[in-house]
Amino acid sequence: MASGLIAFPHPLDCPPDGILAIGGHLHPDILEVSYSFGIFPWFNEGEPVLWWFPNPRMVLKPPDVRISKSMRTYFNGKNFSFTLDQNFKQVIESCKFISRPGQDGTWISDALVNSFLELHQRGAAHSVEIWKNGVLVGGLYGMSVGKIFFGESMFSREPNASKFALIVLSKILHKKGFVLIDCQQETDHLARMGASPIKASEFYAAIKKNLLHSGKHQHSWSDWAQHL
Repeated sequence: MASGLIAFPHPLDCPPDGILAIGGHLHPDILEVSYSFGIFPWFNEGEPVLWWFPNPRMVLKPPDVRISKSMRTYFNGKNFSFTLDQNFKQVIESCKFISRPGQDGTWISDALVNSFLELHQRGAAHSVEIWKNGVLVGGLYGMSVGKIFFGESMFSREPNASKFALIVLSKILHKKGFVLIDCQQETDHLARMGASPIKASEFYAAIKKNLLHSGKHQHSWSDWAQHL
């Protein structure tokens, strides 16, 4: 374990603003501990690390993902292809650098990128890559702990590419027995995809139960693409 591991307050003692703790650092060992209790970092680069446990918590149960009629054409027409864990570095860097409306800068710091690259090598962090004519046009990445996937960020360079990534991930995780995809914060976009908010206490109960499965699926998911 890393020297200087930080101790977090109890997640259910988190104040209403959702910020559980301030400070510390982003060593991969610390991130593995924080995510196992549903605590995630989100902050502006160059500022102290903020650790979050929001209430309510936006989650998606994999079988509940909604596939609109317009999205079905992407599956039927083979507009996109997908892979898992084939280009994690390019996915996280695309999420870091892609322009987002209403946002200046990024919360995906260089330190966070480096830690997630290490976590990917450990089999704890994973990516979905969406391709069109051999070009990476979308994707997402996040952490896997037991039977819960903690979504971190997604990007899209083609319309609906990130939606396609979330649908692909949901369908595969459902087949693999995952119970939740953590979407962190409420958004209309995620609600339309089938996600819904739950109380922090309900999420924490799921987290505690999930600790029994820690270490499960901690390997490359590259061969999971064939399970869709």
